[in-house]
Amino acid sequence: MARTASFDRDAVVRAAMDVFWTTGYEGAGIADLERATGLRRSSIYNSFGSKRGLFDAAVEQYLDDVIRPRLKPLTAAPVSPDAVIGYLAGLRDAFADPASLAARSGCMLINTAGAPIGEDAAVAASVSAYRDELRAALKRGITARLPRLDPGAADRLADACTGQVVAALALARIDRSSATAAIDTALALIAAA
Repeated sequence: MARTASFDRDAVVRAAMDVFWTTGYEGAGIADLERATGLRRSSIYNSFGSKRGLFDAAVEQYLDDVIRPRLKPLTAAPVSPDAVIGYLAGLRDAFADPASLAARSGCMLINTAGAPIGEDAAVAASVSAYRDELRAALKRGITARLPRLDPGAADRLADACTGQVVAALALARIDRSSATAAIDTALALIAAA
């Protein structure tokens, strides 16, 4: 008879997510994951199949706990005209606060894109899907803020703002002032439209 897991799966995945977010997939050793999760190696492998299985679960947890709540005002119905400004200002504030995880560690998925694990097809697809989700949310926010904007111009503005956000997420852990400047550029692009 197989043993049933006697731990809180969400809590374990959240703890692993923090390790992967801070150190990256390659930097996260099994010993680090054991310490963070309180599980032994055998339990990690029995429950998640591998370190990679735990990483995949952490990516989904990151999207559900960190990314989607922040995007929710941009994906709700209806979208408030101030939602896109609120999203960008909140992100800028998170980068400006040296105590925030976003300022210390940037974005788990953007960090992953630049790491060796980012070359894996499934991981690359997750990062690409995240970028598409971000762009769609920003487009909805831009359309709510600027309803008279030509659809082509709204697409270009969504692309430009997405690029600024991705740049900010990539820079946050090494250069917070450049990260906040990238967000300020996105806000300026919206104000000028």
